[in-house]
Amino acid sequence: MKGIIYVLLGACFYGVLSTFVKLAYGEGFIVNDVVGIQLLIGTLILWGLVGGKNLAGSKQVGKGSRQPSMNEALFLLVVGSSTGLTGVFYYQSLQYVSASFAILLLFQFTWMGVVLEAITTRKFPAKEKLVALIPLLVGTVIAGGMLSKGVTFHTQGIIYGLLSALTYTIFIFVSGRVATDADSLTRTAYMVTGGFIVAAIVVTPTFFFEPSIIFDGLGKYGLILGIMGPVLSTLFFAKGVPLTGAGMASILGAMELPMAIVMSMLVLHEQVSLLQWGGVALIMFGVAWPELVKRRRTRKISAT
Repeated sequence: MKGIIYVLLGACFYGVLSTFVKLAYGEGFIVNDVVGIQLLIGTLILWGLVGGKNLAGSKQVGKGSRQPSMNEALFLLVVGSSTGLTGVFYYQSLQYVSASFAILLLFQFTWMGVVLEAITTRKFPAKEKLVALIPLLVGTVIAGGMLSKGVTFHTQGIIYGLLSALTYTIFIFVSGRVATDADSLTRTAYMVTGGFIVAAIVVTPTFFFEPSIIFDGLGKYGLILGIMGPVLSTLFFAKGVPLTGAGMASILGAMELPMAIVMSMLVLHEQVSLLQWGGVALIMFGVAWPELVKRRRTRKISAT
């Protein structure tokens, strides 16, 4: 249950990001700077927390208290590169499509994660996971507004969105397998650092050469996005995925879509129909289904 709560919180924080990215674009900031400042501030905050924890002389012992080895640290940096690419692709997609549709494209990681886990473990997915995917996928189509009249699709936006789903799938899958018994805060710091390095290379931020734009409004968005994305979302996923498994984490991550839709409606004033709310309800059911089945099985075993 603790792992489920962590993943759900991580998904909710990630779902909020698209709204603030759209607001940043509205003020004239480009994807290079939005991605760059988010990961830079996230990296600085995380290493500050790691340093503060070390200075405080934490006495925590046991599982989850050790520091990653050198090899693990390097691997975590590589794993983190997928978070940087996810940010690049996802924020590129937001330049062409609405916030609610962009999160729908990113949301394809739900079935990608289940498929990837099945391939790597060579085990057919559990029946409850497959059943959960049905309302999840149907719900995403409805909640994303794909059945609404007058919806326009931008090919470039769709491609970027699906690429963000693929890299996000890789992040969730691998992060649950690297140094899982090491300190989650340090693990997260390494992964976000790797993401920042890759993002800085792929889409070099202009604030490297014109730092003044940080104080012209970019820093405000960087602080919000940095805390909610690289810090809170990545940290909760780092703590939760090893406990739930990549397949279940992919299903629980579906909470990102309802959160993104609610935020886009409240802040960006995007229209959300009653039909779309029906899609959100289907998604919530799909998220809850595997846990409901698990609890029912537990009660049956206890009764026998």
